[in-house]
Amino acid sequence: MNDKTGAKMAGTLEIISFHLGEQVFCVNIMSVREIRGWAPSTMLPHSPPHVLGVINLRGSVIPVIDMAIRLGLPAIKPTERSAIIVTNIAGKLVGLLVENVSDMITVKGEDLQPAPEVMPTAERGLTKAIIPVADQMICYLDLDALFPDSEEMAA
Repeated sequence: MNDKTGAKMAGTLEIISFHLGEQVFCVNIMSVREIRGWAPSTMLPHSPPHVLGVINLRGSVIPVIDMAIRLGLPAIKPTERSAIIVTNIAGKLVGLLVENVSDMITVKGEDLQPAPEVMPTAERGLTKAIIPVADQMICYLDLDALFPDSEEMAA
């Protein structure tokens, strides 16, 4: 797989995988600050549908995003297994609500497969790669592409 500059990706990549419905997604572990259990958030007026609200993280107010809605899937109904993955996106802390965190996995750079050409260009940009692991396909998300406008996450 080539990175955005066209260079072949080498070495290994540490990822955290999580479920949204029947699908498995992942993000780079270097973007993850911590993983927390589900906690209700305070709604913000006139926020986009995928912004659930804000939570207090040790004195910092951070937005919480329903990743399912952001990816065009049905909204998550939080349970005791739900988690908030606190990530650093473009220098801002953002909580990502997921159904559950599955695993931390090390993958080889050569195992990353490009997103299929059948996807529209804009949606393909949300997916850095597809990672075949055992009997499942994991969609490796580009958090910067998912949230290009930092104002939509501003708390």
